[in-house]
Amino acid sequence: MLQNERQRKILQLLTARGAVKVKELADEMGISESTIRRDITELDQAGKVKKVFGGAVSVGRDMTFGTTDVAARTLINVAEKDSIARYAASLIEENDFVFLDAGTTTEKMIDYLELRPVTYVTNGITHAKKLIQRGFSVHVIGGLLRPSTEAAVGTAAVDAIGQYNFSKCFMGANGIDLKRGFSTPDISEAAVKTTVMKQSADAFVLADHTKFGRISSVTFAALEDARIITDRMEHSIYGEYTTIYETQQDKKGNYVYNILSK
Repeated sequence: MLQNERQRKILQLLTARGAVKVKELADEMGISESTIRRDITELDQAGKVKKVFGGAVSVGRDMTFGTTDVAARTLINVAEKDSIARYAASLIEENDFVFLDAGTTTEKMIDYLELRPVTYVTNGITHAKKLIQRGFSVHVIGGLLRPSTEAAVGTAAVDAIGQYNFSKCFMGANGIDLKRGFSTPDISEAAVKTTVMKQSADAFVLADHTKFGRISSVTFAALEDARIITDRMEHSIYGEYTTIYETQQDKKGNYVYNILSK
């Protein structure tokens, strides 16, 4: 296969998949991995792809800079968020000290939490109310309240979070990208998320499949800083950077969990 043909094929596969691995390309095209790496390097230098460890990603990735309000987001990917939330809730153990990020998927977790001795901290006003109604012990982070996300943010929130040491945190993200990591549209929310993850022994990011390959305005953590819980994993290359829990329903409606690990 000639170089132009190889590179055209790589671009076609990237358009369809968003991300590709060197090994997968070599196997599919019947050529050596070193040849594929050279092609990817040339395409990267030409600005046609983004070269990453072990492969490449499309330069046509979505850039998401806006914020959708809570009411609208609760209507998006409802089944996917439900399966993610159900699995995330199952990871909480007795005597955990847990931070729940403000967000629609983390809010769904509350419906599946078991009543056990666990303390919750949140910057989500709706989350705090639901936790109290279910009889949980909950601390609310104070700060400036953002109407679009109903989250407390700002210096006061960051300072308060810095005093805690969480056993687990469950975070939301607007974008997940191989190079840019986890991102969100708002600087103040990003600061809260970064601080929470630094103060947590185990960090989990809850995100449906539409968040992969997207970049929002502010990066708050690298991929290796958290494990990901998602409804389906379309690009296995992400599993080379962190552990990913994939939740799906089988034909009988039962939830099935797969794990991709680096």
